Amino acid sequence: MIRGDRRHWYFRLRRRVHVILDGGAHDRVTRFVHRALIALVALSVLSVILESVPEYDRKFHALFHFVEYFAVTIFSIEYLLRLWCAPDHTPYSDRSATGARLAFIASGSAIVDLLTILPVYLSFFFAADLRVFIILRLLRFFKLARYSAGIRTLVAVMEAERKALVATGILLFGAVLFSASAIHIAEHDAQPENFGSIPAAMWWAIVTITTVGYGDVTPLTLAGRMIASATMVIGYVMLGLPVGIVATAFAEEIHRREFVVTWSMVASVPLFRSLDATAIAEIMRYLNAQSIPAGTLIVRRGDMAQSMYFIAEGEVEVELPSESVRLGVGQFFGEIAVLHQTLRTANVRAVEPTKLLILDAYDLQTLVSRNPAIGDAIREVAAGRSELAPEERHGDMIEAELETQAAPIGPEG
Repeated sequence: MIRGDRRHWYFRLRRRVHVILDGGAHDRVTRFVHRALIALVALSVLSVILESVPEYDRKFHALFHFVEYFAVTIFSIEYLLRLWCAPDHTPYSDRSATGARLAFIASGSAIVDLLTILPVYLSFFFAADLRVFIILRLLRFFKLARYSAGIRTLVAVMEAERKALVATGILLFGAVLFSASAIHIAEHDAQPENFGSIPAAMWWAIVTITTVGYGDVTPLTLAGRMIASATMVIGYVMLGLPVGIVATAFAEEIHRREFVVTWSMVASVPLFRSLDATAIAEIMRYLNAQSIPAGTLIVRRGDMAQSMYFIAEGEVEVELPSESVRLGVGQFFGEIAVLHQTLRTANVRAVEPTKLLILDAYDLQTLVSRNPAIGDAIREVAAGRSELAPEERHGDMIEAELETQAAPIGPEG
């Protein structure tokens, strides 16, 4: 029994460490660990850069070494913890513990992690200055990719489009090769020192195709200048291909993720949960997803009501004149003032990080006209709120609104 409890504690601890390191949670501990690691990466990279300045190295040599050894110690602990938690990593969940750890060691991120700490350990066994390994030490800059969703998305896009990017790379190399060959034929007699061979001419071809144009080597013959002109135009076209591929794929990936997030948010609202995929897709045309930080004022008392809000995640507080009421996931607010076209009479503030689905007044009428069941549900909640005593009303209710019965929700006319 004791052994079973220990094993249970062991796996729970390993899972918790994995969640903290890989960002599967958003609690204070996870945020602190991530921010501390990001700060340490930035500090260590800055230390390596400043250490290359002789004046700073003389003055702060001991400090630079302290930062380096401290960073390597922390990064080593991080590496070992990630290795320990590898069996809990989703891509390796179907492997044995040993297989998962071997797969982690062979992964790109783990190789980068290892290379960033390797120079210090090598210096213990070989009489080498750490500055010799400056490139490896600067690799830790790429550790930041683990904590940046944008960089991870860009890497995923490049991975997905690798075949197209390789194809453009082959075409680019072909353009360099043929340009170098052509300029070699045209200029080898006039400038044998610069264009005497195809490999020598390739430097000029690369500089010209990339539109850098150092000007250290230029063609003298008419044929050479014509080839140079064609090479410049080809360079513009060739360099635009990979940029266009990555930019288009990146935009599509962002759109796809936003679609998935919005879909999941819509489906999580009880009001829409019973709808089929076609109906949810229709609703998504009208709803705007928005993430609200904690403490943000969503609705201000006295503003004109132009939208109603569905809470997909988080919690908000409605600050009524007599009390404050909290609304959570699946609830909505702001519908009565929208229907009656009145001013807001309550402040609504996000209690915690909240995800809202916002529906404009005009879109509300359109949506309800196409989905009467949704209109009935909203009308039922609005009517229920209207019947409450003033001290029990939830939402942006005022006496002026209650003087008139809630109008049926439907198209204007």
